[in-house]
Amino acid sequence: MADKATRTKLPPIIINAEDHARLTALASSVLDRIPDVAEALLSELERARVATYDLPMDSVQMGSIVAFDADNGFAKEVTLVYPGEADIEAGKISVLTPIGAALIGLSVGQSIDWLDRAGKAHRMTIRSVAR
Repeated sequence: MADKATRTKLPPIIINAEDHARLTALASSVLDRIPDVAEALLSELERARVATYDLPMDSVQMGSIVAFDADNGFAKEVTLVYPGEADIEAGKISVLTPIGAALIGLSVGQSIDWLDRAGKAHRMTIRSVAR
């Protein structure tokens, strides 16, 4: 049974080669503990264009400060970080969360559907990216 988050055409994404390798290893290492998020991240990494050159400044990479709007009117600014740096109160979101896995590689103006931990579908649109 397909849900809304898997039926929608996914936007193209781009990730630098170093982050791609590190994130692939990270997601693979947690497959047994948090399979849903690890599989979502691995899926994003599989479809990403991997770059060995300087990426556009408006693409979400590790350490990026990202402003987005959600389908429920919620607007947020977060920093995308590795798990050990995560701090929800400081706005630092781990790439090993459903929203973190959805953010990686997106560019300003792109939208993506994602599932929260409860399985509810959401849609977000990237407003700005700073690095």
